[in-house]
Amino acid sequence: MSEFSNRLTVLREEKGWSKTYVAKSIGLKSMQTYANWEYGRTEPDFEMATKLAELFNVTTDYLLGRESKADKVHNMSVDEALGTIMSFEGQPVTEHDKKVMKDLLESYLRNKE
Repeated sequence: MSEFSNRLTVLREEKGWSKTYVAKSIGLKSMQTYANWEYGRTEPDFEMATKLAELFNVTTDYLLGRESKADKVHNMSVDEALGTIMSFEGQPVTEHDKKVMKDLLESYLRNKE
């Protein structure tokens, strides 16, 4: 299994998504096409790789094995990091919640110095 195939599988399983869900989300007509990418039998074109990266909220470099998740998080802005939060303890995180978290974090970082 290639690094690309492995990362697709891990990312999908972390989200609890089915192969069918991922395939439909990126506009594929056949789940088998996506499954073949996870199995390492075939690879997507650039357009589909970009759609996968967007869906999983990672970079194409990450999918290709060129950067780790830690690299991605380290290089995020506060807005990007908060935008990746989908829920907290099962409750949805609203735009207001994200603003409050951002304000708290910025205040903490200013006072820390």
